[in-house]
Amino acid sequence: MRKTILNLFRKLWGPQTASWRVLAPGIALTVLLLLLPTGFEGALIYQDAEKVRATVLEVDNGAIINNGILQSGEQYCTLRIEQGSFAGQVAGGVNLLGGSLEQDKMFTPGDSALVVVSHAGGQITAVTMIDHYRIHWEIFLAVIFGLLLVLFAGPGGLRALLSFAITVLSIWKIMVPATLKGADPIWVGLLLVALLTVVIIVFVYGFDRRSLSAVLGSMLGTLTACVLGVAFTGVLHIHGAVMQDSESLLYAGYQNLNLTRIFMASIFIGAAGAMIDLSVDITSGICEVVRKKPGIRPWEAVGSGVRIGQAAMGTMTTTLLLAYSGGYMAQLMVFMAQGTPLVNIFNYKYVASELLQTLVGCFGLVTVAPFTALAAGFLLTRPAPRPGQSEGGAG
Repeated sequence: MRKTILNLFRKLWGPQTASWRVLAPGIALTVLLLLLPTGFEGALIYQDAEKVRATVLEVDNGAIINNGILQSGEQYCTLRIEQGSFAGQVAGGVNLLGGSLEQDKMFTPGDSALVVVSHAGGQITAVTMIDHYRIHWEIFLAVIFGLLLVLFAGPGGLRALLSFAITVLSIWKIMVPATLKGADPIWVGLLLVALLTVVIIVFVYGFDRRSLSAVLGSMLGTLTACVLGVAFTGVLHIHGAVMQDSESLLYAGYQNLNLTRIFMASIFIGAAGAMIDLSVDITSGICEVVRKKPGIRPWEAVGSGVRIGQAAMGTMTTTLLLAYSGGYMAQLMVFMAQGTPLVNIFNYKYVASELLQTLVGCFGLVTVAPFTALAAGFLLTRPAPRPGQSEGGAG
């Protein structure tokens, strides 16, 4: 058993599978994105206040009004501040309840809470309770996930973690601030997806013709989804305000934002990951076909890629459907419980927007398969080797 485990680690971490040369640029890009300023570092909601963690010592529920399953009023808590300038001090905090199961939270002694400590002249003036403090458990889950990924996938797991970090940082450090500053979200989104597509696929293949094939196939599918999303958002008369919390941007002083174009960008950005996945699958399949049969003709390789895509598209489109619709289970239950006719359901704006995202994303996936098959079929095939030449596969 011990020998088997050691052999597995050698296989995962051996030089033949490591591809360490792409890790250094990935790490450098991650650090660069971390250090990249957004321009909104000084946009603080809370002035003369600190947002810190506190421990709930006691609670007083005497001012809470119970209305069936809903509660309103105020919950008074005795807190010990754990962070910031007032760490170690005990203060009273107020938890405001507005009668909303979605927004309200209840605290019990021993809970960790995220609070805003308002102060003046070095003294605490008020403590407002924001929510339960969850960051430590989120970090715990992320660390465990990262360790397991690296343990079982070796350097591939490291590349996957870097891809994840670069994707999150790119959206937060590039897409979000650029859009807030007035840049067109569609063009910013296309550039962002192009950057992420190149980075993620290079992490998989390195710098070679396979990468070029997969990037071309994925980006052509993304462009297709972009065009369809822009066209049918107008046809279906969908306004960008269907996105959750989007109207809050307008009330926060960003009336110049075009919410509808932001919604259009979200359509192809949301489907880009599945398109990258499918393009890599098809490229890898064609690459293996060419490796086993170096003299295969380009159109034969294209045909093999199309057949590989046919097998993968069914599951990929279902994956995309589940990804978009999974968060709307409660709404579907409400529709059924109220006996809402299907014709009404499909005409609701927020339902139509989800259908548009799903169908356009699936349409993009359908086009990724032939685009990638064409690119890989012609880029990865080579003429049959002449006598005396060694046979080589695509690389």
